[in-house]
Amino acid sequence: MTFARRSLVGICLAVALVLVGGAASSRGVRHTGHTGALAYTNSRLHTKFLKTGDAPPSDAFCRSLGFPCYSPQEIRHAYGVDKLTDAGTTGTGQSIVIIDSFGSPTLANDLATFDAGYGLPAPPSLTVLSPLGTVPFDPDNGDMVGWAFETTLDVEWAHAMAPGASIVVLTSPVSETEGVQGMPEFAALIKYALDHHLGQIISQSWGATENTLFSPEGQQVISDFEALYARAAAQNVTVLASSGDTGSTNYDENFDLYPYPVVGFPASSPLVTSVGGTSLYADTQGNYQSETVWGSPTGPFGYCGAGGGGVSQVFSEPLYQHFVWGPQQALLANHRGIPDVSWIADPCQGILTYNGFIPGGEGWYFIGGTSEGSPQWAGLVADLNQLARHPLGFLNPLLYSLGALHTGFHDVTVGNNADLETDVPGYDAVTGWDLATGWGSPNVPLLLRRIALSASGG
Repeated sequence: MTFARRSLVGICLAVALVLVGGAASSRGVRHTGHTGALAYTNSRLHTKFLKTGDAPPSDAFCRSLGFPCYSPQEIRHAYGVDKLTDAGTTGTGQSIVIIDSFGSPTLANDLATFDAGYGLPAPPSLTVLSPLGTVPFDPDNGDMVGWAFETTLDVEWAHAMAPGASIVVLTSPVSETEGVQGMPEFAALIKYALDHHLGQIISQSWGATENTLFSPEGQQVISDFEALYARAAAQNVTVLASSGDTGSTNYDENFDLYPYPVVGFPASSPLVTSVGGTSLYADTQGNYQSETVWGSPTGPFGYCGAGGGGVSQVFSEPLYQHFVWGPQQALLANHRGIPDVSWIADPCQGILTYNGFIPGGEGWYFIGGTSEGSPQWAGLVADLNQLARHPLGFLNPLLYSLGALHTGFHDVTVGNNADLETDVPGYDAVTGWDLATGWGSPNVPLLLRRIALSASGG
């Protein structure tokens, strides 16, 4: 089954992994030499369905086939999140709000299987609300299936970083695609979350290219979102968004890539923490080795995309970005630049989700994209809120002040985020902040603990 293109910024670069058990569908699937053991696909802005059992494959097994599949425990250790979770700081008392179209009809059961497979506790609660109404899930509708993958990724991996936090999923009955489509409904869901105080963190793994919002209707959409983000900041609610999977460009309303640099909204909002993408190199114990910009030419599944980043054409430079210095400040030219921070996103070094919403297609899926980053950062913020004993709220001023002190981040200095399916030039990683990875990925012992302690007066 091939899923429709749209502006999801994480599920959009998915790779399906299957162990022995056979594929229920082989249309378009390319097989390795390991007959009967592995089948996979990497179709740009598409994914495929393949079947496996209830237990996830180990990272060591994946590496024997040429690529890692990091577990929650490995990711926690690589970034130091385990320094919090192992000490009992797991997001207890916090709620993470996740906003998606349609949702998944098997979400609760899939999360339970994910937790059992990785030895994680169940969350205190998983609540799915649809204040705008619902539409019946159709497993033959590629758009719905894609959103089900997105919802599953968001929930399972936010929970993996903050197993003690509650999760609230707000679903829209309208698909967000590109341009204005679906955006007013998402704004209504954010308003609902704020009106009803549903959580201290909001994660958004989707977006529309700024240029598709240049119309009067699109500008009204941006204005409506900005008012809600300002309200979130006033309520000490942290808002995160994924920066995109097509490097320094993005899609137009015909789903063709722009032939020049553009960025996506809401990641470009100055009131949102934008999460970009890296390629992470760690061993099977999760010991951090290095990171580069996600933008590799090829991988075990062919071309694997690139992390979104660039300069806004809508928003002027926020005060906190004045901490950026040198040539990078010149690149901003008094405009907002993204991303602010990063996280592993390379789908050729992916993570696994368990999905059971396609009849006969229940199993583990190998997946990537910056949709990994927003929910996992949301989980980290939940942990830190617990540590600080109050919500941290809008993060960017503190992130930039600490980044300017050269402390607390894994500074990514190698790579470029050009999308190799176009001739659009990308941005180089440099020492400090850059338009490819922001300040880099978190080093929890050095950065996020300081955030919590400084926010609490420690």
